[in-house]
Amino acid sequence: MTASRPGQVNSSGDPKALFLKVFAGEVLTAFREANVALDRSMVRTIQYGSSAQFPATWKAAASYHTVGTMITGQTINSNERVITIDDLAISPVFIANIDEAMSQYEFRAEYSQQCGFSLAKMVDKNLFQLMVLAARASATVTGGNGGSQITSATAKTDADALLAAIFAAGQALDEKDVPSEDRSVFLAPAQYNLLIQNGGLAIHRDYNDGVQNGSVAKGQVFSVDGMAIVKTNHLPTTNVTTGPTAYQGDFTNTAAVVSHKSAVGTVKLLDLATESEYSVWHQGTLVVAKQALGHGILRPESAVEIKTA
Repeated sequence: MTASRPGQVNSSGDPKALFLKVFAGEVLTAFREANVALDRSMVRTIQYGSSAQFPATWKAAASYHTVGTMITGQTINSNERVITIDDLAISPVFIANIDEAMSQYEFRAEYSQQCGFSLAKMVDKNLFQLMVLAARASATVTGGNGGSQITSATAKTDADALLAAIFAAGQALDEKDVPSEDRSVFLAPAQYNLLIQNGGLAIHRDYNDGVQNGSVAKGQVFSVDGMAIVKTNHLPTTNVTTGPTAYQGDFTNTAAVVSHKSAVGTVKLLDLATESEYSVWHQGTLVVAKQALGHGILRPESAVEIKTA
Protein backbone atom coordinates (compact mmCIF):
# COMPACT_ATOMS: atom_id res chain seq x y z
CA MET A 1 0.00 0.00 0.00
CA THR A 2 1.10 3.57 -0.65
CA ALA A 3 0.47 5.59 2.49
CA SER A 4 -0.31 9.29 2.36
CA ARG A 5 1.47 10.86 5.34
CA PRO A 6 -0.19 14.20 6.22
CA GLY A 7 2.66 15.10 8.54
CA GLN A 8 5.28 15.08 5.77
CA VAL A 9 6.40 18.12 3.80
CA ASN A 10 5.51 17.45 0.17
CA SER A 11 5.21 13.70 0.89
CA SER A 12 8.84 13.29 1.92
CA GLY A 13 11.04 13.41 4.97
CA ASP A 14 9.98 13.32 8.62
CA PRO A 15 6.37 12.07 8.89
CA LYS A 16 5.87 14.33 11.94
CA ALA A 17 7.42 17.52 10.55
CA LEU A 18 4.13 19.35 10.03
CA PHE A 19 2.62 18.00 13.23
CA LEU A 20 5.36 19.70 15.24
CA LYS A 21 4.69 23.02 13.50
CA VAL A 22 1.00 22.75 14.33
CA PHE A 23 1.83 21.92 17.94
CA ALA A 24 4.28 24.85 18.12
CA GLY A 25 1.76 27.22 16.57
CA GLU A 26 -0.91 26.21 19.06
CA VAL A 27 1.51 26.71 21.96
CA LEU A 28 2.34 30.21 20.71
CA THR A 29 -1.34 31.07 20.17
CA ALA A 30 -2.28 29.86 23.66
CA PHE A 31 0.62 31.82 25.17
CA ARG A 32 -0.52 35.04 23.49
CA GLU A 33 -4.13 34.52 24.54
CA ALA A 34 -3.28 33.88 28.19
CA ASN A 35 -0.50 36.45 28.66
CA VAL A 36 -1.56 40.03 29.45
CA ALA A 37 1.57 41.52 31.06
CA LEU A 38 4.39 40.99 28.58
CA ASP A 39 3.16 43.52 26.01
CA ARG A 40 2.72 46.02 28.83
CA SER A 41 6.39 45.98 29.79
CA MET A 42 9.61 46.96 28.03
CA VAL A 43 10.92 43.99 26.02
CA ARG A 44 14.42 43.56 24.60
CA THR A 45 15.78 40.57 22.69
CA ILE A 46 19.46 39.65 22.98
CA GLN A 47 21.39 37.25 20.73
CA TYR A 48 23.84 36.06 23.38
CA GLY A 49 24.96 36.72 26.95
CA SER A 50 23.14 36.41 30.25
CA SER A 51 21.92 39.95 30.91
CA ALA A 52 21.07 43.30 29.34
CA GLN A 53 21.68 46.86 30.52
CA PHE A 54 18.95 49.51 30.65
CA PRO A 55 20.46 52.99 31.14
CA ALA A 56 18.49 55.51 33.20
CA THR A 57 18.93 59.29 33.37
CA TRP A 58 17.26 61.99 35.43
CA LYS A 59 16.05 65.45 34.43
CA ALA A 60 18.06 68.50 33.43
CA ALA A 61 17.53 71.82 35.19
CA ALA A 62 16.77 75.18 33.59
CA SER A 63 17.68 78.64 34.90
CA TYR A 64 17.95 82.29 33.82
CA HIS A 65 21.29 83.48 32.50
CA THR A 66 22.94 86.48 34.12
CA VAL A 67 24.55 88.74 31.53
CA GLY A 68 28.33 88.42 31.53
CA THR A 69 28.59 85.17 33.46
CA MET A 70 30.16 82.06 32.01
CA ILE A 71 27.87 79.15 31.16
CA THR A 72 29.52 76.04 32.58
CA GLY A 73 26.88 73.36 32.04
CA GLN A 74 25.37 71.02 34.61
CA THR A 75 25.48 67.44 35.79
CA ILE A 76 22.66 65.03 35.00
CA ASN A 77 22.49 61.97 37.23
CA SER A 78 22.62 58.61 35.49
CA ASN A 79 22.38 55.01 36.55
CA GLU A 80 21.47 51.65 35.10
CA ARG A 81 19.27 48.64 35.68
CA VAL A 82 20.56 45.21 34.65
CA ILE A 83 18.13 42.39 33.89
CA THR A 84 19.52 38.86 34.05
CA ILE A 85 18.13 35.87 32.20
CA ASP A 86 16.41 33.31 34.45
CA ASP A 87 16.89 29.57 34.13
CA LEU A 88 15.33 27.92 31.07
CA ALA A 89 11.55 27.70 31.52
CA ILE A 90 10.03 24.50 30.12
CA SER A 91 6.65 22.85 29.79
CA PRO A 92 7.12 19.21 28.71
CA VAL A 93 4.54 16.61 27.73
CA PHE A 94 5.08 12.96 26.79
CA ILE A 95 2.70 11.37 24.29
CA ALA A 96 2.73 7.56 24.39
CA ASN A 97 2.07 5.67 21.16
CA ILE A 98 -0.42 3.32 22.80
CA ASP A 99 -2.44 6.20 24.27
CA GLU A 100 -2.58 7.99 20.95
CA ALA A 101 -3.66 4.80 19.20
CA MET A 102 -6.47 4.06 21.67
CA SER A 103 -7.75 7.62 22.05
CA GLN A 104 -11.06 8.42 20.38
CA TYR A 105 -10.22 12.16 20.21
CA GLU A 106 -7.25 14.28 19.13
CA PHE A 107 -5.58 15.44 22.32
CA ARG A 108 -2.38 17.04 20.98
CA ALA A 109 -4.16 20.38 20.52
CA GLU A 110 -5.26 20.36 24.15
CA TYR A 111 -1.77 19.42 25.33
CA SER A 112 -0.22 22.20 23.26
CA GLN A 113 -2.66 24.74 24.67
CA GLN A 114 -1.87 23.71 28.23
CA CYS A 115 1.87 24.07 27.55
CA GLY A 116 1.29 27.58 26.25
CA PHE A 117 -0.95 28.51 29.18
CA SER A 118 1.58 27.29 31.74
CA LEU A 119 4.43 29.37 30.30
CA ALA A 120 2.17 32.43 29.95
CA LYS A 121 1.11 32.07 33.58
CA MET A 122 4.73 31.92 34.72
CA VAL A 123 5.64 35.10 32.81
CA ASP A 124 2.53 36.97 33.98
CA LYS A 125 3.07 36.08 37.64
CA ASN A 126 6.71 37.15 37.59
CA LEU A 127 5.89 40.47 35.91
CA PHE A 128 2.98 41.32 38.21
CA GLN A 129 5.06 40.54 41.28
CA LEU A 130 7.78 42.81 39.92
CA MET A 131 5.30 45.62 39.25
CA VAL A 132 4.26 45.56 42.89
CA LEU A 133 7.88 45.37 44.02
CA ALA A 134 8.68 48.31 41.73
CA ALA A 135 5.96 50.33 43.49
CA ARG A 136 7.81 49.63 46.75
CA ALA A 137 11.29 50.34 45.36
CA SER A 138 13.43 53.46 45.72
CA ALA A 139 14.51 55.64 42.82
CA THR A 140 16.87 54.28 40.19
CA VAL A 141 18.64 57.65 39.84
CA THR A 142 19.66 59.93 42.70
CA GLY A 143 17.18 62.80 42.83
CA GLY A 144 14.55 60.78 41.01
CA ASN A 145 11.32 59.27 42.27
CA GLY A 146 10.59 55.89 43.75
CA GLY A 147 7.39 53.92 43.49
CA SER A 148 4.05 54.79 45.09
CA GLN A 149 1.61 52.99 47.36
CA ILE A 150 -2.03 53.91 47.86
CA THR A 151 -3.64 52.51 51.01
CA SER A 152 -7.40 51.93 50.97
CA ALA A 153 -8.75 49.59 53.61
CA THR A 154 -11.79 48.54 51.56
CA ALA A 155 -10.33 48.63 48.04
CA LYS A 156 -10.94 44.88 47.63
CA THR A 157 -14.62 45.05 48.57
CA ASP A 158 -15.95 48.55 47.87
CA ALA A 159 -16.27 49.86 44.31
CA ASP A 160 -16.17 53.54 45.30
CA ALA A 161 -13.04 53.01 47.39
CA LEU A 162 -11.40 51.11 44.53
CA LEU A 163 -12.29 53.84 42.03
CA ALA A 164 -10.92 56.52 44.34
CA ALA A 165 -7.69 54.54 44.76
CA ILE A 166 -7.30 54.17 40.99
CA PHE A 167 -7.70 57.93 40.53
CA ALA A 168 -5.19 58.51 43.33
CA ALA A 169 -2.76 56.18 41.54
CA GLY A 170 -3.21 58.09 38.29
CA GLN A 171 -2.55 61.33 40.14
CA ALA A 172 0.64 59.87 41.65
CA LEU A 173 1.89 59.00 38.17
CA ASP A 174 0.96 62.47 36.88
CA GLU A 175 2.87 64.14 39.68
CA LYS A 176 5.97 62.14 38.78
CA ASP A 177 5.73 63.11 35.09
CA VAL A 178 5.06 59.54 33.96
CA PRO A 179 3.64 59.61 30.40
CA SER A 180 -0.14 59.30 30.26
CA GLU A 181 0.01 56.73 27.45
CA ASP A 182 0.61 53.02 28.08
CA ARG A 183 -0.77 53.01 31.63
CA SER A 184 -2.68 49.95 32.82
CA VAL A 185 -4.63 48.98 35.94
CA PHE A 186 -4.42 45.26 36.71
CA LEU A 187 -7.25 43.78 38.77
CA ALA A 188 -8.24 40.32 39.96
CA PRO A 189 -11.70 39.20 38.73
CA ALA A 190 -13.40 40.08 42.04
CA GLN A 191 -12.22 43.70 41.93
CA TYR A 192 -12.80 43.95 38.17
CA ASN A 193 -16.41 42.89 38.69
CA LEU A 194 -16.82 45.47 41.46
CA LEU A 195 -16.31 48.24 38.91
CA ILE A 196 -18.97 46.71 36.65
CA GLN A 197 -21.63 45.83 39.23
CA ASN A 198 -21.32 48.72 41.68
CA GLY A 199 -19.02 51.22 40.06
CA GLY A 200 -21.67 52.85 37.86
CA LEU A 201 -19.47 55.87 37.23
CA ALA A 202 -16.88 53.64 35.57
CA ILE A 203 -19.12 52.42 32.74
CA HIS A 204 -22.09 54.80 32.50
CA ARG A 205 -22.10 56.91 29.32
CA ASP A 206 -23.39 59.98 31.19
CA TYR A 207 -20.10 60.13 33.07
CA ASN A 208 -17.85 59.21 30.14
CA ASP A 209 -18.29 61.92 27.51
CA GLY A 210 -21.30 60.17 25.98
CA VAL A 211 -19.21 57.05 25.31
CA GLN A 212 -20.14 53.70 26.79
CA ASN A 213 -17.03 52.69 28.76
CA GLY A 214 -18.10 49.11 29.26
CA SER A 215 -21.12 46.88 29.64
CA VAL A 216 -22.83 45.04 32.46
CA ALA A 217 -24.23 42.63 29.90
CA LYS A 218 -20.78 41.81 28.51
CA GLY A 219 -18.99 42.12 31.85
CA GLN A 220 -16.50 44.71 30.59
CA VAL A 221 -14.99 47.99 31.72
CA PHE A 222 -12.41 49.56 29.44
CA SER A 223 -10.66 52.41 31.23
CA VAL A 224 -10.60 54.64 34.30
CA ASP A 225 -8.75 57.96 34.40
CA GLY A 226 -7.36 57.24 30.94
CA MET A 227 -5.79 53.96 32.07
CA ALA A 228 -6.69 50.59 30.56
CA ILE A 229 -8.43 48.20 32.96
CA VAL A 230 -7.06 44.66 32.64
CA LYS A 231 -8.53 41.60 34.36
CA THR A 232 -6.12 38.83 35.37
CA ASN A 233 -5.95 35.77 37.60
CA HIS A 234 -2.21 36.20 37.98
CA LEU A 235 -2.06 39.19 40.32
CA PRO A 236 -0.12 38.19 43.48
CA THR A 237 -2.22 37.90 46.63
CA THR A 238 -0.08 35.76 48.96
CA ASN A 239 3.34 35.79 50.59
CA VAL A 240 5.52 34.45 47.77
CA THR A 241 8.62 32.72 49.12
CA THR A 242 9.43 30.33 46.27
CA GLY A 243 10.88 30.82 42.80
CA PRO A 244 13.59 33.33 41.86
CA THR A 245 14.43 35.64 44.76
CA ALA A 246 13.96 38.76 42.63
CA TYR A 247 10.22 38.05 42.34
CA GLN A 248 9.52 37.16 45.97
CA GLY A 249 7.56 39.33 48.40
CA ASP A 250 4.56 39.55 50.68
CA PHE A 251 1.57 40.51 48.54
CA THR A 252 -1.14 39.61 51.05
CA ASN A 253 -2.56 43.14 51.13
CA THR A 254 -2.20 43.90 47.41
CA ALA A 255 -5.56 44.88 45.89
CA ALA A 256 -4.39 46.11 42.47
CA VAL A 257 -1.33 47.40 40.68
CA VAL A 258 -1.13 50.35 38.29
CA SER A 259 1.82 50.34 35.94
CA HIS A 260 3.25 52.26 33.02
CA LYS A 261 5.06 50.26 30.36
CA SER A 262 8.42 51.59 31.56
CA ALA A 263 8.07 50.23 35.12
CA VAL A 264 9.44 46.75 34.44
CA GLY A 265 11.36 45.14 31.62
CA THR A 266 11.84 41.76 30.00
CA VAL A 267 14.94 40.41 28.28
CA LYS A 268 14.53 37.50 25.86
CA LEU A 269 17.41 35.19 25.02
CA LEU A 270 15.43 32.27 23.58
CA ASP A 271 11.93 33.06 22.39
CA LEU A 272 9.08 30.62 22.80
CA ALA A 273 9.81 27.44 20.84
CA THR A 274 9.05 23.72 20.85
CA GLU A 275 11.13 20.60 20.33
CA SER A 276 10.04 16.99 19.93
CA GLU A 277 11.86 13.69 19.88
CA TYR A 278 10.60 10.14 19.48
CA SER A 279 11.99 7.64 21.99
CA VAL A 280 12.11 3.97 20.96
CA TRP A 281 12.91 3.07 24.59
CA HIS A 282 9.75 4.76 25.83
CA GLN A 283 7.57 4.18 22.75
CA GLY A 284 6.34 7.73 22.55
CA THR A 285 7.16 11.33 21.72
CA LEU A 286 8.47 13.93 24.17
CA VAL A 287 7.42 17.45 23.25
CA VAL A 288 8.94 20.39 25.13
CA ALA A 289 7.82 24.02 24.95
CA LYS A 290 10.57 26.32 26.21
CA GLN A 291 11.80 29.88 26.53
CA ALA A 292 14.68 31.70 28.20
CA LEU A 293 13.99 35.19 29.50
CA GLY A 294 14.32 37.35 32.59
CA HIS A 295 12.47 40.28 34.14
CA GLY A 296 13.51 43.24 36.24
CA ILE A 297 12.50 46.63 37.65
CA LEU A 298 13.36 49.60 35.41
CA ARG A 299 11.57 52.74 36.64
CA PRO A 300 9.91 52.43 40.07
CA GLU A 301 8.21 55.82 39.67
CA SER A 302 6.06 54.24 36.95
CA ALA A 303 4.36 51.76 39.29
CA VAL A 304 1.70 52.18 41.99
CA GLU A 305 0.47 49.49 44.38
CA ILE A 306 -3.08 49.76 45.70
CA LYS A 307 -3.15 47.95 49.03
CA THR A 308 -5.56 47.42 51.90
CA ALA A 309 -3.09 47.87 54.78
